[in-house]
Order: sequence, then C-alpha cells, then structure tokens
Amino acid sequence: MELEELKKKKDDCRSWKNVLPWFEQLNKLNVIKTKDFDVDYGDWFTVGKKDDLTQEEHDLILETAKKLIPWRKGPFNLFGLEIDSEWQSNLKYNLIRPHFDLKDKVVADIGCNNGYYMFRMLEDKPKRMIGFDPSPLTLHQFEFINHFAKTDIIYEMLGVEHLEFYNHKFDFIFMLGVLYHRPDPVGTLKSLARGLNSKGEILIDTFMIDGEEEICLTPDKRYSKIPNIYFIPTINALKNWCKRAGFENIEVIATTVTTNEEQRKTQWSFDQSLEDFLDPNDPTKTIEGYPAPKRVYLKARKIQ
Repeated sequence: MELEELKKKKDDCRSWKNVLPWFEQLNKLNVIKTKDFDVDYGDWFTVGKKDDLTQEEHDLILETAKKLIPWRKGPFNLFGLEIDSEWQSNLKYNLIRPHFDLKDKVVADIGCNNGYYMFRMLEDKPKRMIGFDPSPLTLHQFEFINHFAKTDIIYEMLGVEHLEFYNHKFDFIFMLGVLYHRPDPVGTLKSLARGLNSKGEILIDTFMIDGEEEICLTPDKRYSKIPNIYFIPTINALKNWCKRAGFENIEVIATTVTTNEEQRKTQWSFDQSLEDFLDPNDPTKTIEGYPAPKRVYLKARKIQ
C-alpha cells in the first residue's frame, strides 16, 4: 500500500465544498501573532490566558470554535474560552492514566478524534505521538488547538487498517471507542499487533455486555441510535479476540456505565446526546431495547 499517495488524496479534502470553510477559517488565525503560550495539561486542556489576546483576537477565536461545532471530545480552554464538549473525556483519561507510562515511547492513538487525549499525554513526554483519524472535521479541530499549543503531534487522516503499513512501528497504541465500529474485530486487533514493536502494548475500550459466556451482541441496524455498531462482546469474548489476535498479559482495567455526567448535550455539541439514546421509561436500556452502554477498558501486550 502506497501510504504517501493515499495521504495526499486525504489532504485534498480541504478543497471539498463542505470542508473548505473550515480550512479557510483556520487560515484567518494567521493574523494572531503566536508565541509560547502557557499550557495546562489538566482536565480542561488549556492554552494561554484571556489577557494574552486582544478583544478582536478573542472574537476570532470564538468565531473559529463555533465554525467547528460539534465538539465531541474535550474539554478545552483556549485563552479563557471554554469549549465544553459533549463527552467529558477527562473522566476516561483519568481512569486509564495510572495504567501506562509513555516516557520516551513511540505512541499512536487510533481514532484520535480532535486529539484531546494526545494533548494530555504529552505531559508523559513520549518520544513521538501520532494520531490516526480519517475525519476532516476533527483534523481541523486539532489544527485549531495546535495552532496555539504548537506541539509536535502528527495527525494522520488514516484508519486502523493503515497502521501496519506505516513507516515505523509503535511501542504503545491506544484505541479508545473504535473496536465496536469495526465489522472484523479480531482482524482489527491483529492490525494493532502488526503495528507494534516487540513487547508493545495496547490499551483499548469498547462497549460490552454482562455475562460469563464467550458471546457477543450483534445489534440490528442501530445501538443507542448509533448506526455502525457491529459486535458488543462479553469480557470473556473480548479476551478471546485479543488472544486470537496475538496478545497476552490481558488485564481488565475497569468497567463503567456511561452516565449523563460523562456524555451530555452542550452548546458545543449535537442537539441530542445520551439522554435521548436511552429508553425514557427504563434508563438501563437503549431506545432500541438493548442493554444501556457499558464499557470495558483492557490492556494487553503483544506476544513475541
């Protein structure tokens, strides 16, 4: 697979009719003189302070952020402007943070969205950080934040299927909230294994169903109003997938039930969120009648 040619084709998306306005809006930011603004790696990934910019510059920041709605991952604080995303991604990050050490490692985030997790991982001082996500919107959200954060993060408009063809391998791969979107979960996990260095590790999360049996739910058409959900396994089924894909030392970090604290509507998101996806008479079920969203977080190491 010739990735450089593919990457060039992906980059051409900036000229698409629905994408060009985002690209043109980002170019307007060049009038703001950038410098080494203060960065805070806390729950709200924060760049700069309000008094770093003029009122005209603040207006341009607000205009740009609004043009890039919906913001699904975050939250971000840019020069005092709070971009309160649909997902409070800090809750997930703080849950997994004690379970990895990225210092001097080459790291990939598959399905990185707008880069919230990668921005926060920089505090760990990885050797290299690369995000993979084919979405033009989240690319431009990332570039908006990174225009001022000025990090060395590389954002590739590629998917997990391109990982094994990339120009180098990784020491640690994150894949958060992606596996249930893949019609071949074992094949996807094998792609992660092929993208790792010897003894490389993965940390993933995915929807799960309760039960000791090695089975999975296959939703009909939609799950929690999401159209592209293929397989939702029990934990034991997920472990079997990982073993078949070439992983060992499989460790379940946590299981969580998605709540309105973590996912909810804001002025920066879609007009529907978790509360609209659940049965109004029984919040333990989705609107389609399936078990309500529950996640399992799992860490594993590539077999030699």
